Amino acid sequence: MRTPHSHPAVRRGHPAPPRPGRRRATAPAAALLALVTLAVLGGCGLVSGSAMSDQVLPGPKAGYPGRPLTGAHLTVTSKEFTEQIVLGQMMGLVFEAAGALVIDKTSIQGSIGAREAVKSGTADAAYEYTGTGWITYLGHTKPIVNPQQQWKAVRDEDRKNGIVWLPASTLNNTYALALNTANQKKLGVHNLSEVAALSHKNPGAVTMCVENEFATRNDGLPGMARAYGMQVPSANIRKMTGGVVYTETEKGTCAFGEVFTTDGRIKAMHLHVLADDKHFFPNYNVAPEINAKALKKYPAMAEVLAPVTKALNNSVAQELNRKVDVNGEDPHEVAKNWLIQEGFIKEG
Repeated sequence: MRTPHSHPAVRRGHPAPPRPGRRRATAPAAALLALVTLAVLGGCGLVSGSAMSDQVLPGPKAGYPGRPLTGAHLTVTSKEFTEQIVLGQMMGLVFEAAGALVIDKTSIQGSIGAREAVKSGTADAAYEYTGTGWITYLGHTKPIVNPQQQWKAVRDEDRKNGIVWLPASTLNNTYALALNTANQKKLGVHNLSEVAALSHKNPGAVTMCVENEFATRNDGLPGMARAYGMQVPSANIRKMTGGVVYTETEKGTCAFGEVFTTDGRIKAMHLHVLADDKHFFPNYNVAPEINAKALKKYPAMAEVLAPVTKALNNSVAQELNRKVDVNGEDPHEVAKNWLIQEGFIKEG
């Protein structure tokens, strides 16, 4: 199953650190090797991490009294794409505001690295997606249509792995089709059923720009076409890399483009996302994924995260992702500014 975003659809494993040779190194060489190894591992976020050092306190909308995590030592992690890094920074910042000493191990390559960090206790918490939990980690092939039921199923089954899923947000980073304003007005479609009807009425009008993998996946174009009864000739489908899909859709080279629903380029390029009215695509709602032992030791983690998670949605994610991906802003500052703006933290 895909890992949302960046958007690498294929999960990538973490590269092993370089293995030293058999010949004994001299003292300076050994010291250099140790520094290089630490740098490699630290950059991956798997072994070393840096302490967050923001001077922040709970804000007026933090939703809890005092600083309930005072004395706690917590490590946060995330995958390596923009949305995940921003969410990981948010998590660390609210833990800091609540009194914890926080180690930042965000931006781990691929889904499995971040997941295993939480599972093993190398990290205490991360924001994760319900669809990824259900399909990628727990091995199911059929998603659950109702978002709340999908979250509950993941929560209940993942307990055996020593992981607690706190309540999910409405932020749902899943597949969608989008089109530019001119084509939206011209074609008058608002959902995928209307695209299917158009494909029968006027097949030439339904042209699509999609990533190579989306064009072949059962949870991508072939499955969507079957579910909606779309008839899209192969000549009408253009395959390309993810970033090019957005620019070509913006230009109108294709009437429709495959997008991810929380991508910041949707808003920046004024694209219109079509409703998945038959709920074909899996739900990828984001929720805190917590190491069970850590939560037992520091139960206040749940109340500290609750108001932040509740405030997250697709519009918020699109805007924050846009600030990083389009404007080039720092993910930590983007996360911090939003938390201050929303009243969850304040400068200390």
